[in-house]
Amino acid sequence: MSQNSYEKPDFWSKKAFAENYPARSVYKLAEIDEKFGIIKNNSVVLDLGSAPGSWTLFLLRNLGGGKVVSCDLNPLSKAIAAENLIFFQGDLNSKEIREKIREQGPFDLVVCDAAPPTTGNRTVDTARSESLVEMAIWYAENMLKPGGNFAAKIFQSGAEQRLLLKMRQIFSSAKAFKPKACRKESFETYLIGIQRRG
Repeated sequence: MSQNSYEKPDFWSKKAFAENYPARSVYKLAEIDEKFGIIKNNSVVLDLGSAPGSWTLFLLRNLGGGKVVSCDLNPLSKAIAAENLIFFQGDLNSKEIREKIREQGPFDLVVCDAAPPTTGNRTVDTARSESLVEMAIWYAENMLKPGGNFAAKIFQSGAEQRLLLKMRQIFSSAKAFKPKACRKESFETYLIGIQRRG
């Protein structure tokens, strides 16, 4: 049986290895930033569901100062460390973690590349992904500065339009975007919010 593209390294996986990123997902954030300009110099950024840490590392390399607050149930790769990195290991829905994160804000940018553990049942997987995005939107709504930006991954299910409607109440602009670095057979896309309303 032939391998599918999840089993063999592709261009993006090899590029990530060559540039010392833990995962190929970094190029999705790079493309989002190239298109929408969400990362600003000296920003305070919140990276939700961050392990193994490719997005955190990209942010650290491209902020030109500022601070990255990163959080996941799992630890970051050991190679990722910086004076302007604060990492919390724990459940993003817990009151304790929310308070720890709030103390580090407010934020100029909230990003979330979190994915649920997949079951193979698309209905279950998309519902879990939707819950993660709703959680990320809660952080954006409660902890982003006016003018701040947002990006979160979602498994496509039809819920995107409902979530974009909600985001348009929070942001000047909200849209879906699928980076080229997403695998062709993947049903993930990203919801982008530009300029948190004051």
